[in-house]
Amino acid sequence: MGLGEGARVGGGQRFMCPYCGLLQERVRTLEHDQVLSEPDMLVPAHVVPAEHRWITLSDRRVTVYGVCPPDVSQQCRIEHRLACPGQRLPDLWPWLTALREENARRSARQAEPPPGGLELPDAG
Repeated sequence: MGLGEGARVGGGQRFMCPYCGLLQERVRTLEHDQVLSEPDMLVPAHVVPAEHRWITLSDRRVTVYGVCPPDVSQQCRIEHRLACPGQRLPDLWPWLTALREENARRSARQAEPPPGGLELPDAG
């Protein structure tokens, strides 16, 4: 589901989520608003409810794609708030629950100090 490092999906600004400390990406919408999306992640549109499918357009803006059922090859983005482990939301669909759990683990690992403290070992 995720993309390789450096293969930015939307090209928007990235910053830390105040709830979980993970990166989120600010992307402009077709209506010239902004949405905070899960960075570097495209998911099959058919597994996402219509009102949560953000399709990237050729100019890098996004729009909600409510076509039902979507083409099985269509990919979409999701808002970070839906995958954020620091926000209480209902479980909208099973794979999102798994994503939220993985993001909680990533957030916890990010907050942990490196093993052995901050000093490098004496290499001689």
